[in-house]
Parts: sequence; C-alpha cells; structure tokens
Amino acid sequence: MSIRCTVESAFFIAWSCLEKSGELGPPDATANFLLDSIEAQLRTGERRHLMLANRAIDAYRVHAAQSRSPADCEARFG
Repeated sequence: MSIRCTVESAFFIAWSCLEKSGELGPPDATANFLLDSIEAQLRTGERRHLMLANRAIDAYRVHAAQSRSPADCEARFG
C-alpha cells in the first residue's frame, strides 16, 4: 500500500469514527489535526493504517477534552 493510500485510509477511518460517535468538531480544524497526527506518526515509521487511525483518534479526543472550557464541563456535569 502506498503512503498516499495509507494516509487516506487512516484519515477516513478516524473521521468516520469521530463522526459516528458525535465527537467530530469543526471540519477544517478536525481534518488538520487528524492529518497532522497521522503525518507525525508516519515520520516515526508507523505504516499500519489502523494504528495510525486509532492513535489519531486518541490524540484528537485528548485535544478536544483539553480544549473544552471549564464552563462547558460545569454545564455538562453540574
């Protein structure tokens, strides 16, 4: 599988997962974050598309949780 196909596959898997779970944020920002995450992993030598997708999803979830304001958390849990 070429690098291009690997990136496309990993991105599609990550995007679909976040979309189905309702966690997808603003499309442009989310796409950039996922692609940056996948690219960073490729630089370390990772080539398995499922691993790339899963790590990108995990990184996005951490990023999204840290990006939430305290007021959002209070409104949700308080």
